[in-house]
Amino acid sequence: MAGMGVRRWLPCGLLVGGLVVSPAALPWGFGTVRAQGATSESLSRQSFVAAAVRRAGPAVVTIDTERTVVVPGGGTGGLPRGLLNDPLFRQFFAMPQLQQPSQRTERDQGSGFIFQADGLILTNAHVVEKSSRVTVGLQDGRQVEGTVVGLDRLTDLAVVKLAGGGTWPVAPLGNSDRLQVGEWAIAVGNPYGLDNTVTMGIISNLNRNASKLGITDKRLDLIQTDAAINPGNSGGPLLNADGEVIGINTLVRTGPGAGLGFAIPINRAREIAGQLMATGRVSHPVIGIGLEAVKPGDGTGLSQGVRVMSVQAGSPAFRAGLQQGDVIVMAAGKPLASPVQLVGAVERAGVGGSLTLSVSRAGRQFETTVVPAQLGGSR
Repeated sequence: MAGMGVRRWLPCGLLVGGLVVSPAALPWGFGTVRAQGATSESLSRQSFVAAAVRRAGPAVVTIDTERTVVVPGGGTGGLPRGLLNDPLFRQFFAMPQLQQPSQRTERDQGSGFIFQADGLILTNAHVVEKSSRVTVGLQDGRQVEGTVVGLDRLTDLAVVKLAGGGTWPVAPLGNSDRLQVGEWAIAVGNPYGLDNTVTMGIISNLNRNASKLGITDKRLDLIQTDAAINPGNSGGPLLNADGEVIGINTLVRTGPGAGLGFAIPINRAREIAGQLMATGRVSHPVIGIGLEAVKPGDGTGLSQGVRVMSVQAGSPAFRAGLQQGDVIVMAAGKPLASPVQLVGAVERAGVGGSLTLSVSRAGRQFETTVVPAQLGGSR
């Protein structure tokens, strides 16, 4: 956006350096509150933040990953590799021996939380993707090997299974569909490698579409919060005031105006986790259109609906007869006010299902049926 200077949206990977200040150290009175003439018995040293973290904290984990990266050897300069490996040829032309490809190990760190007592962890896909080894650190000091059950790049979610039996601490899951702007939000994770860090703020907004943040390779509608989310917080929980997980921290803005964090709603994460556990992959139904919400004065003459901005050739929408400029006013019999609602209707219909759309075109209204197809992106 013009006038805002440089900005970047980053997944919360590990960096080095920085300071973290706990809510108790802030000047707003979340620690001990002292009033003139009050007795210690009438005051509480505990805040709701402490109670919330005490409830979910034991299930928050550190995820250390290792990736093997192949480093290519030197080029051949267009000459046959066999000729360059000939010692007589190299000696005659004073050429060094051709370097062979080598390997190196890259290490990174993120966060996660246990959501089932049998040791299943939710985290971000970018935390564990392409990892050759995953080690999970618990708050009690244990280090446990983990296995990636499945991951989905489009929603940036992954499920990891802890090795070994027994019962593990579990973070209670909330209901992200009931969130309201202005509610408390508590982020827990391992920013900059500093374990068990807690920051607090509020829910700043809901249903922030990733594409409007310039992120075109993800299929996400995100919770926006001003709770400090820093590199290393990726995959950690965003809690409500009751200590329930309402989101999974995934993005942070850097540069001018920094202080905006984004989390994947837990209801969406729960659905994706169920598919990953059942099949190891995720179904992403699509109909192949670009959309924008109807606005006053845009020439449609309608007060609500979603306008079709583009139709992909050969897509389900193309086969159903949709055209650029059409306005979809209803899906499955329910009025539409935003593209998010249509995306939700497509996902409820599922791959191979059918979805009836009410469409307005040049003042004429008709119905058509689309059959969503599968979009790739899962492993």
